[in-house]
Amino acid sequence: MKGKKGDGVLRIANRVLIGLIGLLLIGVGLVALVGALDLPRRWGLWLPSGFSWRAPHDVLLTHADRTQFRDHGWWWTVVIGSLAVVMLLSLWWLLAQVRRPRLTEVVVDSGDGVGALLRGRAMEEVVAAEAESLPGVERARVAIVGRRAQPRLRVGLLLTPQARPHEVVERLRTEAVEHARASAGLTALPAEARLHPARHSVDRVS
Repeated sequence: MKGKKGDGVLRIANRVLIGLIGLLLIGVGLVALVGALDLPRRWGLWLPSGFSWRAPHDVLLTHADRTQFRDHGWWWTVVIGSLAVVMLLSLWWLLAQVRRPRLTEVVVDSGDGVGALLRGRAMEEVVAAEAESLPGVERARVAIVGRRAQPRLRVGLLLTPQARPHEVVERLRTEAVEHARASAGLTALPAEARLHPARHSVDRVS
């Protein structure tokens, strides 16, 4: 549920941000079009008294418009605060785009040509339990990423000092990953394994 809720928030944020950017660009484009084509004079359009872009030779913000608040004490506080908020929101949005969210559901072959949905967490737990049963594996963590019809596994293994990494990786591929692929009816199940040695304290004899 947390993954699904996070994906929903990201989708809503994307739509709102894209919509606001689109409205801003449309507004600026219309203002530029009105001024460049000299439409207020040609069509007799009414514009607010403070609107400076009225003719092709005018600019959107005059020098007076840009400097009228510089002598106020709150001006730079508002400018810096607004820029900081925009930067933080932009950074959050960028990090949300590049991260790889975990799948909450995986499409499996049910044999009837329609398919069924398998909970991603259940599949992760099964693969992690089988990986932890392999010799030399102390703990395993599994995350399913990618698309529902084309999932990928990210596996983190904590190895014991007696573990043989090559043998662990081979058995992980041929047993835990292959069993998950076959049970889900997938044609392929790519996996990325990261191995970490377990840290054990050394016993001291006095």
